[in-house]
Amino acid sequence: MAVAAVPRAERGSITPFILGLTVIAALLIAGTIAVTSAHLSRMRMLDVADGAALSAANALDDEAYRRGVGESVPLSTASVQQRAADYVASRPRPASILSWRLASGTGTTDGRTAVVALTGEAELPMMGPALRELGVTVTITVRSSARADLVGL
Repeated sequence: MAVAAVPRAERGSITPFILGLTVIAALLIAGTIAVTSAHLSRMRMLDVADGAALSAANALDDEAYRRGVGESVPLSTASVQQRAADYVASRPRPASILSWRLASGTGTTDGRTAVVALTGEAELPMMGPALRELGVTVTITVRSSARADLVGL
């Protein structure tokens, strides 16, 4: 039995196809890892912002000694910023975050609620160096608030 010859135009190689699929799969995997890392960095920063807001909400402003406390711990923007800065400075910065700092908006608007805004630059695995070469940084900003209401017993 004779095998029919494949016309020349039908011949090809599967190697470029497999190579192309491999590159696409590698990019998808690297992108998934980068997005997951950014989300984990955001969650770590949110944990610190939550702690800083709770700490700042318990910071008794000096005015409380003159006016009393009322229904909640009285706060000032200066006391919230100072207490939040001390809290953030006392926490170790995770390796996936290159830098962090308190952002504008940290303070209190109503004298009762402590608001902490924390911003930082995340380091993405595998894609981080390439993004930095392109001048792209991944900035994450989180915001947390807390209030220390007084409960009568």
